[in-house]
Amino acid sequence: MRKTADCRDFPSETKCTLTISGEEEEVVSAASEHAVSVHGHTDSLDLRKMVRDSLKDVIPEHA
Repeated sequence: MRKTADCRDFPSETKCTLTISGEEEEVVSAASEHAVSVHGHTDSLDLRKMVRDSLKDVIPEHA
């Protein structure tokens, strides 16, 4: 199942609105890289766990 990470779920001074969707490992990696490069976090196991714990399932749209 596809997952999504949404910056709007976390308080930030920049009011970031980025949303990342994809397979779980892709989203954890991309969201962690974003958190480091844009929000100044340090890449760590704790950061990746926080990202993983915040993921939401993407509900498929039916055509």
